[in-house]
Amino acid sequence: MTTIPRMSNLFLQLGLDDSDEAIAKFIGQHQLAADVDIVDAPFWTEAQRQFIAEKLEIDGAWTTIVDQLNESLHEDAVKQETGLS
Repeated sequence: MTTIPRMSNLFLQLGLDDSDEAIAKFIGQHQLAADVDIVDAPFWTEAQRQFIAEKLEIDGAWTTIVDQLNESLHEDAVKQETGLS
């Protein structure tokens, strides 16, 4: 059985709580500076880092979801850079 790439399934694959509330909380509490790549985020375990790097490298179905997470984790930095809030 193939896992459908969704944000909740990505969080499951990373061993994190996949509820909508937990995902929103994680994103809010783990904002990254503009110059920090998602793979280099300090809060990942090595296994999580490898999973994310692998999904980005393969450039498959999971890439879109990882990119969405990346954008969400950089939301505050983008707002600061653009002056939008």
